[in-house]
Amino acid sequence: MPAHSFLRSSLRTPAAYTLPAWAQGKFKNLPTNGRLSLGNLPTPVYQITPAPQDDVTQDSTILGALRKHDIKLWIKRDDMSGGVELGGNKVRKLEFLLAEACAQGHKSVVTIGGEQSNHCGATATAARMLGMKPHLILRTHRADDIDASGSSATTPTTTLQNGIATDSFGAVGNVLIDRVVGSSIYACTPEENAHVGSHTMVQRLADYLEQEEGERPYCVPVGGSNGLGTWGYINAVDELSHQLEQTGAHTEGDDRSSAVTFDHVVVASGSGGTAAGLAIGFALCPSLQSVHLHAIGVCDNPDYFYRTMAKIVTEGMGYSPTGEAFGGDGDAPSAGDDPDDMESFLRRRVTVHQGQGLGYAVSSTQELRFMEQFAMETGIVLDPVCSGKALYHFFQNVLSTTTIDSAGEDDDATQSDSPYQGCNILFWHTGGALSMFDKVDDLQLPQNSPVRGFASTTAREMMGLHEASSFEPRRASQHWHG
Repeated sequence: MPAHSFLRSSLRTPAAYTLPAWAQGKFKNLPTNGRLSLGNLPTPVYQITPAPQDDVTQDSTILGALRKHDIKLWIKRDDMSGGVELGGNKVRKLEFLLAEACAQGHKSVVTIGGEQSNHCGATATAARMLGMKPHLILRTHRADDIDASGSSATTPTTTLQNGIATDSFGAVGNVLIDRVVGSSIYACTPEENAHVGSHTMVQRLADYLEQEEGERPYCVPVGGSNGLGTWGYINAVDELSHQLEQTGAHTEGDDRSSAVTFDHVVVASGSGGTAAGLAIGFALCPSLQSVHLHAIGVCDNPDYFYRTMAKIVTEGMGYSPTGEAFGGDGDAPSAGDDPDDMESFLRRRVTVHQGQGLGYAVSSTQELRFMEQFAMETGIVLDPVCSGKALYHFFQNVLSTTTIDSAGEDDDATQSDSPYQGCNILFWHTGGALSMFDKVDDLQLPQNSPVRGFASTTAREMMGLHEASSFEPRRASQHWHG
């Protein structure tokens, strides 16, 4: 599992991709166009360690509750995969998808997602890095208002504000990235998207752009989740297995012979591709076959994700079993091209949880309080659309040892024993912190992060600020020659 070189002669030239040894001979549909080097890989993986008992992290907090039940929480930082523009799980998929786009000579891309879609922002940024023009279809409840104001796909309405053109769509969170890189944005309502379907909408816009504007866009599926994009998470499983081989250098103490193994892996699932790659990768990779995957659905329902994952692995990737034991217990699907058989297999190895709460990208007060508390305890920022919802749900509704409320407090009905007692649990952080900007009005920022001035005489004297008032302010035109 070679890491990307820090010195890359060209981002636009795909490199040949060599399958992990454990995946060779298992799939018919291979990434023949290779892989681009867009991400900063491998991403870190480490244990999140609570503070000492007598420090700020007590049993009443999120991490303290885990310590109380001897649950070790690890994190895979895919939020660090590509900077603020690309950071998250999507860049792994885009390395394969856009390699095909480059090989086929496309000069633009079309994709679709929610208004605060991490995928759309990453796709738009990656497209510009490769010299392609991005077209984004964004689902938003504000689409009708935009249409009512006179905007259309070809004649967007703008007004002048202080001499600068502006419009009603704004630029908050991921939308800022979408617009800074010059994406053409097409707004539709969630109802329109549900009626027509994401795949059809992407294809119809691509057809329109080809007929009316002479473009030949490459179509990227929602979330980058198809057979080709999912190779990004086959590669991620191989990356993790190599990191585990080296865990002796990263564990506490002097015993470097003890290898870390994960009992459970938790990941958010919005379109199914990441979960599909992890599920089939864990099943095939010898060092990770004991892992049970928890995919927390942030939209739709568990049955949808089981069906989607099965189709991605069978129809998209062309999984073809070879008859040997699969998953370490001989529990192999009998036919590689049968999604129903694969779905049954995945249901035994993966638990898909309903974790959307109030709805896709709609945050409850409890979810936001959990994300704020987690950030203060760990310094890790989650996102309200995917990773934050996923970890909140797993803590709140899955871990049977304790129920952690929005403030991180133990429920009185704590059980002494649990199937998770003493386990190593890996949370796969899929990125998306930019979407927190869309929730600013709902966060407890004044309470958690008060802003104070040096108002008292004592404070001003200690800071030396009492002397500052005797100086005449220096104008901007004056220069310092000291």
